[in-house]
Amino acid sequence: MSLAQGAPLLSRLVSSSVAIASQAGHVIREIMKKGDLGIVEKESVRDLQTEADRAAQRCIISSLNKCFPKITIIGEEGEDETKVTSGSIFDPSTTSLVDVACPPHLSSMAEEEVVVWVDPLDGTAEYTQGLLDHVTVLIGIASGGKAIGGVIHQPYYNYQNPGSELGRTIWGIVGGEVGGMKILPPPEGKLIVTTTRSHSSSTVNDAISAVSPDEVLRVGGAGHKVMLLLEGKAHLYVFASPGCKKWDTCAPQAILEAAGGILTDIQGNAIPYDASAPHRNSTGVLASAAGQKHGVYLEQIPQHVKDNLKA
Repeated sequence: MSLAQGAPLLSRLVSSSVAIASQAGHVIREIMKKGDLGIVEKESVRDLQTEADRAAQRCIISSLNKCFPKITIIGEEGEDETKVTSGSIFDPSTTSLVDVACPPHLSSMAEEEVVVWVDPLDGTAEYTQGLLDHVTVLIGIASGGKAIGGVIHQPYYNYQNPGSELGRTIWGIVGGEVGGMKILPPPEGKLIVTTTRSHSSSTVNDAISAVSPDEVLRVGGAGHKVMLLLEGKAHLYVFASPGCKKWDTCAPQAILEAAGGILTDIQGNAIPYDASAPHRNSTGVLASAAGQKHGVYLEQIPQHVKDNLKA
């Protein structure tokens, strides 16, 4: 089934990305089944890449390029994995595509205006360690430098429930709807913060301490952390470090904002997603679930933490 060609570009792009992200999740699971992850180090021993990262990126970028040849795509795994390879192309029209409504103000966008940020496997270290619920596939859609749409696929959703169907895909458009899950509010009367499990530092810890959390969840993957906000398991995502990139935050930000939450850098500034923006989010991330006082938390972050994180 295919969406009508007359449907707005953003509707078609998000709908196709849902199907393509799910296919990338299948690729990731198949490589894990084979047992040879093909691990290589990128920038450090904590910055890993596996064959699943590479194969999932080839699938996503080749498939999106085939459907939307004029969009700009920036993928985590570099230029070698952004080339269109015919064997990696998945045709989303072969599946039952979700119907995604497009807000009127985004309905006339052209392909040339779109930048797509792809993290084919967010939480690679956790993937290699068997922490499979931390793993996500992220496809973020930006226009005018802003995150406007996103897809988060969880390849191993339900993996601890034998016999259950694996995988779940969530999508959202800023100013529109969120699909694929029910958004749940975090518990009242306490503050649960989620943060990094592998990139901690005194600056990160100072920022967390400043908001006085009742509980801190140290987990992997930016996509997974924002999912905790959407699932009502945490109120705030605090990461006062330059350790994440645009492809980590674009899709989660769009979905979180579609759900009524907020994601900024640690200083309260918008994160730019135009094609020429630096890949690194050098001024950190602060994200809050819907209904939380984002501005109040920003004020609690110490000035020395903000001063340590310069663009």
